[in-house]
Amino acid sequence: MAIKRSISGMRGTIGGRIGKNLTPIDLVELTAAYASWLIGTGNELKVVIGRDGRISGEMVSQIVAQTLISMGIDVVDLGLSTTPTVEVAVTAEKAGGGIICTASHNPKEWNALKFLNHAGEFISADAGLQILQMADSRDLEFALVDDLGKYRTDDSYIDYHIDQIYALDIINLPLIQTKKYKVVVDCINSTGAIALPPLLEKAGCEFVLLNAEVNGQFAHDPEPLPMNLSQLAAAMVQHKADLGISVDPDVDRLVLVCEDGSMFGEEYTLVAAADFVLQSTPGNTVSNLSSTRALADVTTKYGGLYSASAVGEVNVVLKMKEVNAVIGGEGNGGIIYPGLHYGRDAMLGVAMILNLMALKNQSLTELRKTYTDYHIVKEKITLEEHIQVAEIITKIKNAYLDERLNLEDGIKIDFDHGWVHVRASNTEPVLRIIAEAKTETESIKLVNKIKSLIA
Repeated sequence: MAIKRSISGMRGTIGGRIGKNLTPIDLVELTAAYASWLIGTGNELKVVIGRDGRISGEMVSQIVAQTLISMGIDVVDLGLSTTPTVEVAVTAEKAGGGIICTASHNPKEWNALKFLNHAGEFISADAGLQILQMADSRDLEFALVDDLGKYRTDDSYIDYHIDQIYALDIINLPLIQTKKYKVVVDCINSTGAIALPPLLEKAGCEFVLLNAEVNGQFAHDPEPLPMNLSQLAAAMVQHKADLGISVDPDVDRLVLVCEDGSMFGEEYTLVAAADFVLQSTPGNTVSNLSSTRALADVTTKYGGLYSASAVGEVNVVLKMKEVNAVIGGEGNGGIIYPGLHYGRDAMLGVAMILNLMALKNQSLTELRKTYTDYHIVKEKITLEEHIQVAEIITKIKNAYLDERLNLEDGIKIDFDHGWVHVRASNTEPVLRIIAEAKTETESIKLVNKIKSLIA
């Protein structure tokens, strides 16, 4: 059992002792601190909340809602929803912020609070630090009885979100509809089962849903990695489908499976989406330091400039704004398109991929062959309490002083033939080691070299 507090919120396992796990007391304190911060911003005292399909989701969201009300904040509760839908709803409601109750790709025993600002974007590092300090100080003042917030529910925003996607100038819905694609979706027993069917139906797609009961009893590890997608791969062949879709429980990450059951590669979701956007809107792109070089290759092809940010959606968004990027995201299947909103959005990603396939008149396997073939390997090492990450980073740095080093987020070592990135996770008590090269063997060697240094 564990808890992880960071500038982006709090994530932990449900139950156990206060301060050691994610308990009702921890939820109340952090939500009240967020409310205090919101009051200090001078923005509208209204917050949009939503949750994924986790077992603890209803309990967590009710605690969050009632705590906000007790602080004098009005609540618009979307109920079962997606992270990008809540983000879109914040601006549509002209709310002061948003809270999403989701632990993203973590197993079922985890839950978390993701905090949004008035723009429907993740709060800044400074805001996150303020909220943590308020929670620790417990210097929190609740509203008097005549000043309590109001509460209402609204289940219309998934449809609103879908309408906003298909209203984008960049999306050619009639073209997609002519293709009548067959799609298989792994809903991972969460809100993908609610959000993706109407999205695909409007696109004229026939679809098959796997793990579609929204009960939080994830049929497999919810992180959409190849090792967890064997059921989807088999279903692609069985149903003779054109596109396989896997999302995480809060539907902000999109991973694709090809018609023959092969993996398109989570790193290449953003690459393909960028290819689609850059064809009609040439410009700059951004991904994080742990993402594939293939995005830089596609960006250069269209005459744009590629930039890398520290890991974390808020860091990607800041860099996108800095370089005026037309698309960005993360190599974990996260697509961020400023033309809709500054947040990872798997629903928008599905529309983009369908449109790209229709535009190029190519199957997913044919499309994948048009991009530079890199092989990325991702491993993680559990961080015990005695392990000092700073000492590990220094040791690695000293071993590679003659190489190109980036110390913005952990350490990234760039070689001519590939790269390796080592950093502490923002969401789990682990040290991540990610390496990329032209062959899997080379990537594994890079990872093993790092592991030998820190053993």
